[in-house]
Amino acid sequence: MTKDTPSQEGPWSRPMTEETFTLMRDILGAPSPVGYEGAMTFGVVEPYFEKIKLKDWKCVKFVGNASIVLDSDPGATDKLSIMVVGHADKIRCQVRTIGDDGKVWIDSDSFLPMTLLGHEVLLFSREPGSPSKTRVLQGGTIEALGAIHFANAKTRSGDAGIKKEQLYLELQLSGEDRKAQVEALGIRPGDPILIARKIKRGFGKDSFYGAYLDNGLGVFCAAEVGRLLAEAGGVKNVRVMLAAASHEEIGRMGSRVIVGEMTPDVLIAVDVSHDYAAAPGIGDRRMTPTTMGEGFTLATGAIVSEQLNSIIETAATEKGIPHQISVVGRDTGTDGMAAVLAGRDAAATSIGFPIRNMHTPSESGHTGDVLAAIHGIVAAIQAMDAANMTRDDFRTGHIRLDDATPITAE
Repeated sequence: MTKDTPSQEGPWSRPMTEETFTLMRDILGAPSPVGYEGAMTFGVVEPYFEKIKLKDWKCVKFVGNASIVLDSDPGATDKLSIMVVGHADKIRCQVRTIGDDGKVWIDSDSFLPMTLLGHEVLLFSREPGSPSKTRVLQGGTIEALGAIHFANAKTRSGDAGIKKEQLYLELQLSGEDRKAQVEALGIRPGDPILIARKIKRGFGKDSFYGAYLDNGLGVFCAAEVGRLLAEAGGVKNVRVMLAAASHEEIGRMGSRVIVGEMTPDVLIAVDVSHDYAAAPGIGDRRMTPTTMGEGFTLATGAIVSEQLNSIIETAATEKGIPHQISVVGRDTGTDGMAAVLAGRDAAATSIGFPIRNMHTPSESGHTGDVLAAIHGIVAAIQAMDAANMTRDDFRTGHIRLDDATPITAE
């Protein structure tokens, strides 16, 4: 849908209810760094799946990771199977080493280092003597320079930035042998650190901000797609699998395992995308101007199935659900790549919502875009169900450019 095409009235055009926003905040707020996704998948998503699912639907778990899938028709092999997947893992900082002065030196992973300064964090460590038990330490902050007075001239003037090797966790310790004090807490290299900042409603209309929109939002969408389908009585002719995957931030490992195990015919990844129109200093790159507040984004390029895209666009347009095209080049950068990475045949695409300040503690988004993505996916699934689509429809329905209609000048 182009920006000059008005959207119809619907849930996507109204403020998100407080109940729904609370669920979104709880999913995004679950402490689920890479490799520890269970707080989100088992602590929040599974109870929600159990609450909203129809009696024949089943939750599926995995051995090597904490991914979870809600399956509408377990074991069915004669139906078109559609998987909607978001990823539960969050980028995290990690303890690298402990200094003699008690400074806990950290790796910033995929965070922009300078955005972390001064932020309160949660450090998760093992209980001394009981490696299977975890503890959380609150009250630490991420620092780098100690004070402007200790910075070199270029850093003080803004001509130079903060290097990730300069980042450390400040625990406000005093007294003798501060390194021993830290080690006595059970803190050790590899311990994950998360930003302590849950989402809040923003100043702008229907906006919200906080940490870890990437990608609790995708998991939230998958969960809400399940709720809406269940409330509509489920699906008859297709099988739907709603997934919260692990390990996306380190190479999309969890989703490729899920796809390899469950072999969906259709794969719809849900992840954040960029508000390029509001991104500062990149005008010369000529990025596609996807914009926060203008609807969900639909990827084109990479391994995306344009046949699947046409189904999604048609369903969204018929219902007046706003959407935008996002050009992704040779890789979607999302779990939309899971099928090809797993060596499985599936029609795939990636849906998202334009956000600002990605991979910082102040990511911001628009509830209308999130709701548009949810309802757009539901509309597409219901359209495929109503049409009783099969695998063969996708095998034989590839778009043929040799059938394109010629355009002539007036």
